[in-house]
Amino acid sequence: MFDHVTIRVSDRDACERFYATVLRAIGSEPTHAGPEFVEWNDFSLTAASEERPPTKRLHVAFVAPSREDVDAFWLAGTDAGYEDDGRPGPRPQYRRDYYGAFLLDPDGNSIEAVHHGAMRGGGIDHLWFRVTNVAASRRFYERLAPHTGFELSRAAPDHVQFVGPRSSFTLRQGRPTENVHMAFPAADDSGVDAFHRTATAAGYRDCGRPGERPHYHAGYYGAYVLDPDGHNIEMVNHNRSG
Repeated sequence: MFDHVTIRVSDRDACERFYATVLRAIGSEPTHAGPEFVEWNDFSLTAASEERPPTKRLHVAFVAPSREDVDAFWLAGTDAGYEDDGRPGPRPQYRRDYYGAFLLDPDGNSIEAVHHGAMRGGGIDHLWFRVTNVAASRRFYERLAPHTGFELSRAAPDHVQFVGPRSSFTLRQGRPTENVHMAFPAADDSGVDAFHRTATAAGYRDCGRPGERPHYHAGYYGAYVLDPDGHNIEMVNHNRSG
């Protein structure tokens, strides 16, 4: 599963209003809100800057408890004036019992509520993002799969899918998605160290050596590397009991 997925937004207030409106409709309220970021369980947003531009061309799908909640998500968004990206309805091309609805967030990212029989928990069901080179991205995420827990599930020349215990992400050839942060949980600090060691030994770019980040919270121990498209990929152990 994801520990967290973070996007950067061009207007934090506007985007926070969007996500608060549509996620409330599927039963999700903020689990943290502060000056640096606002979070709904495994999804968070933070303000973009000149050095760290907004996330673009990302697709995020959130688990809806029922088909009625999918409908409520879409209605909440369209009633508030947000742009439709796909009315509620079955999408059997994805799965026989797949039922989803789509909206565009203020930065144009495609945001979905989905209900289907393979859901295992709440929060993020899946991500889709486009990459410069599918083969290169596949090698990166396959190399790190023993650490992240997301294993290669489907592979084609133009896309690959990695599936974890509760969610998945798909990489598709195309104009690359920009500025996504994905973090995966580690059971202990040594797991964070091993993740970083594996990536850097394979020649991938360091973006933050293993160590404590107490500005997030006491005990936060993480490490960061960049994938082939420059996305910031993290392994983190929170060192929290209970």
